[in-house]
Order: sequence, then C-alpha cells, then structure tokens
Amino acid sequence: MTQRLFLDDSMLRRADARVLSAAPEGIVLDRTIFYARSGGQPGDEGVLHWDGGETAIADTIKGDGETILHIPAEGAALPPAGAAVVGEIDWDRRHRLMRMHTTLHLLCVVLPDIAVTGGSVGADKSRLDFNLPEPPPKEDIERRLNEVIAGGHPVRAEWVEESVLDDNPALVRTLSVQPPRGLGRLRLLRIGAGDPPVDLQPCGGTHVTNTAEIGRVVVVKMENKGRQNRRIVVALA
Repeated sequence: MTQRLFLDDSMLRRADARVLSAAPEGIVLDRTIFYARSGGQPGDEGVLHWDGGETAIADTIKGDGETILHIPAEGAALPPAGAAVVGEIDWDRRHRLMRMHTTLHLLCVVLPDIAVTGGSVGADKSRLDFNLPEPPPKEDIERRLNEVIAGGHPVRAEWVEESVLDDNPALVRTLSVQPPRGLGRLRLLRIGAGDPPVDLQPCGGTHVTNTAEIGRVVVVKMENKGRQNRRIVVALA
C-alpha cells in the first residue's frame, strides 16, 4: 500500500519516502505526494532524489491494489529497493492543475443542479460536459464564475462516513465518475465556510486552499456534444 500524502495536504511539494520496488514499468514507494492519474486529473511529474542519483518521473498512475506507480522517464536510472528517497513534484504544473480543478468545482456552482456527464483537468485548459440543452450565454457563465472565485472562499478536504452518500446521493454531480465505495469512509471537498457551503462534492483530487488562489479565468468556448450535452472549456487568464 502507498500512503497518499496529497489527500490530506495538497500543498506538499517534497516528502521523504522509501522504495518498495523499482522497475521501468513503475517505482512503488511506501508514501507519496505524487497524485496518480484519475478522475480526469493528470498524474504528477517530478523527480525522485536518493543518495547517489535521481530519477525523473514522467507520470504517476494507479498500480495493483492500493499502490501508486511512479513512471520513470525513458532511460532514467532506477533507485535501489529499500533506498530512502525524496520525492519532489513539478510544483508549477501541479499548482496550475489544482487551480483548474477547483475552477471546475465552481463551474458546478454556477450551473447548480445540472448533472455533469464528463470532464478533464488540464494545466492550460479544462472542461466539463453538462446535461444542459439550453446553457446561459458564455459571457454570463464567465462573469459568475469569476465572481465566485474572487469571493476568497476557503477550500478544504474532509473525511466522512461512506453512508453520507446513501443519505444524500445528490452530493455526486458526475454521472461518468462515481466515488469509490466499500472503503468505509469518503473524502469530500468543501468550498466555503458557511452552512450551507458554496460547494460540497466527493473528490479525491488536489485543490487550492482558497478560491482567490485561482485568479481570473476565461470561458474559452462552449460546444454541442449531443442533443443535450454541452461542453464548457475554461482556461486560466
């Protein structure tokens, strides 16, 4: 099992770990700050440093069971099993992904009670697909989105009993990606300090700590992806 440090602190940039196994197909650590690709968010890139060498990490994905695979760049040296390493993520890229991911949660705030049928987080552009035959004008969505961002709402993750979803299934906005069940507990992302919050959704991704960190965003385009499906593409300004 790989302990996922990013679940409790998305702001970590470096962390100590120990190598459990190492192969060209992936390096397994006992703990990591590298986010594994899932839920539309790309895996982290970065470097593993150890006494006598370093390995560039080109991607991070989920492995067997509860392990995470740190994919070494082609031809990179591998750390020996059992070695103590320091993992360092590409912070500039990660922070852009965090800003974009939180923006997509706020896009759900701007379009409340509309089911999300798909999505993808990118460092430059991100998108959500909505079950929405007649969306508001693009300019209205952009204005409202930036108003929520500028509100400076705190963002934090919290763990709750999995049964919360049974009592409130409306917490899940996405039809294409469902939160994992059977683990006994569930990670929620809460935006806003009030009750009710600005937004509350299950999420295993990484996010900023305050919406003001996002900065201004633009709605790049809106596309028809079927009779009722509308794709909204956003970017950091």
